[in-house]
Amino acid sequence: MAEERRGGEGGGATEGGPGLMYMPFVVMEELLDKLKLLNYEEDFLRGVGFKPLSRHYFALQTNPGEQFFMFTSLCAWMINLAGKHFDTPQEYDDPNATISSILDELRQLGSTVDFPPAKLKSGFGEHVIYVLDKFADEALKQTNFKWQRPVYPEEEMEEESTVDDDAELTLNKVEEEMAEDYDDVEEEESFLDLEGLKNLKNKTESSESSKPQEIMESKTDAIDWRLEVERVMPSLKVTIRTDNKDWRTHVDQMHQHRGGIEQSLSETKGHLDKLHSEISRTLEKINSREKYINNQLEHLLGEFRHMQDSLAEVKEQYRQASGGVTDRSRRLAEISEDLEKIKQEMEERGSSMTDGAPLVKIKQALQRLKTEVTQMDVRVGTVEHSLLQARLKDKSNMQRDMNKPISSDNYNDY
Repeated sequence: MAEERRGGEGGGATEGGPGLMYMPFVVMEELLDKLKLLNYEEDFLRGVGFKPLSRHYFALQTNPGEQFFMFTSLCAWMINLAGKHFDTPQEYDDPNATISSILDELRQLGSTVDFPPAKLKSGFGEHVIYVLDKFADEALKQTNFKWQRPVYPEEEMEEESTVDDDAELTLNKVEEEMAEDYDDVEEEESFLDLEGLKNLKNKTESSESSKPQEIMESKTDAIDWRLEVERVMPSLKVTIRTDNKDWRTHVDQMHQHRGGIEQSLSETKGHLDKLHSEISRTLEKINSREKYINNQLEHLLGEFRHMQDSLAEVKEQYRQASGGVTDRSRRLAEISEDLEKIKQEMEERGSSMTDGAPLVKIKQALQRLKTEVTQMDVRVGTVEHSLLQARLKDKSNMQRDMNKPISSDNYNDY
């Protein structure tokens, strides 16, 4: 039923009547009844810590953040009631992911989702109520809930008669007189004794004996009778109590409103017909002017289309040319970079060729080498001279020893 209502709302108020714009409020009230059948106040609200929902909580915008969190939490709770596992959403979860998971569960139930997921981010509206209503129906099915026949209370007849008496016409004078008569009779009945019974019996016997034996004829004048009737007529008028809850009053009001509506309709219909004719003439004038303008501007429109085509061709050529310029600019940048590198290398080589500092350094190094070689030669000559002197000295000593005669002491020395 909720799906049919929602489909009617999508069709617009012109197809199903102006009352469809208030249908989300009706569906919200039914949803609240279903949640109460699921005992959401005990099983859900205590864990979340929210107050019980109002009759139009998801039909009107109050606090979007709180409403969205309540919507996702209710969906998760009812999905778990339906026998499926769904994690309870938190306040800092991604809303897009949460909505996507809820819609996936709704599609698995066989329900159609013909609206964008962004409609659920606000946390209120007909789409939010539609999703919650579907999950509530599925949860009731899983809990084996069944609607039972309604039990009507028995109404007592005495109460109905009392209500009818209050609604009926009342005769103030007659009721007061009847009440006085009843009071007198009750007082007489409550105080009767034996003496009273005897007097009553005597009165009845005397009344029976005094009964006329023939038909009594009235001796009152008819004119006097009419005058008396006219005199007491105002006292016999019936006074009607006006009660706004009486159905007769409602019927009279309905007839009055109907007459007013018919009168207003007859007056308004003429104005509407006149307005319709004026609007029709204005539309005809607008159509004729539009055709005239189109005929006058047809050649200009053709030129405009031609210019648009030319502009499109020029834009295409510009796009192609700009693409070639981009490639060439990139190549020019690469070549410029290589040229800069080559210039830098040439500058380094030119500076190294014209600079005499390295040559001076080489000359100084050669001079130092020559000096060191000369010093080394002197040292080598000195060493060779010392070695030669030592050899000559050894040779002279050897000759001296060879020429020396051998004695016994010397022999022993050997």
